Amino acid sequence: MAFGKNIRTFFEGKWHDGDVSVMRAADHGIWQGSSVFDGARWFDGIAPDLDRHLARVNRSAEALMITPTMAVEDMLEIAREGLRAYGPDQAVYIRPMYWAIDGSDLGVAPAENSTGFALCLEEVPMPPATGQTTLTRTRFRRPVLEDAVCNAKAGCLYPNNARMLVEAKQKGFGNALVADAMGNVAETATANVFMVKDGAVFTPIANGTFLSGITRARHIANMRAEGIEVQETVLTFADFEAADEVFLSGNFAKVTSVARFDDTEYRSRTMTDRIRGLYMDWAHSAPARAA
Repeated sequence: MAFGKNIRTFFEGKWHDGDVSVMRAADHGIWQGSSVFDGARWFDGIAPDLDRHLARVNRSAEALMITPTMAVEDMLEIAREGLRAYGPDQAVYIRPMYWAIDGSDLGVAPAENSTGFALCLEEVPMPPATGQTTLTRTRFRRPVLEDAVCNAKAGCLYPNNARMLVEAKQKGFGNALVADAMGNVAETATANVFMVKDGAVFTPIANGTFLSGITRARHIANMRAEGIEVQETVLTFADFEAADEVFLSGNFAKVTSVARFDDTEYRSRTMTDRIRGLYMDWAHSAPARAA
């Protein structure tokens, strides 16, 4: 089911209008969950870091033992071709996807060189710059590599994210602040997380339990270029209760301000708005547009 509108799908070598069917009932991806995807954004006529998102979908496929079949350069050309149908005032979610078609000996592991590919474009507005969300704790945690394919953006990981999000919604919050196996903060149910304290910015160190996002890395680079202190470190829930500001980082919205974590209210978003401004300045720069 689509969450956007005005959908275009590249499948089996050509573009199709609409949300076309791409999987069969016996495809390994549908009954064994061997599917990966990535997400990039097109807005204001630009697609920042699109090449990095396309490269990551190939790495995700390899992590899930799916043979990637598309070169980044080819996917980039396909995406650019499909985006020509949209105007500069439209925002689009770009989703390349792989899934395994056949299983190997016992059917559980995906067979090599048996891969489906599609690239879907959906018109989805960018959230407003003034938007905010709220966070709460969840009893569900991020897995480790020994338990799950944490080094891939894999569809099979998302039911756990959904449990976190539904639990938070049932408690009256917009999202969940999630712990790793050790009980330290990892990220949220849907995005990486940063906190601000005394003018410095902190984010959970990438420890293999969550994807260290492309947009997260872009924010860190932008902040350090501006002389803002950024620390990747171990953070606890108490650290977030003592923070001056908290914001989320992800491809979908780029930056989302957090108004409250459980009973803790954040009355400032000065750094959050600055970081969003830095991102947008970079995104509209010549190097980003050339990517």
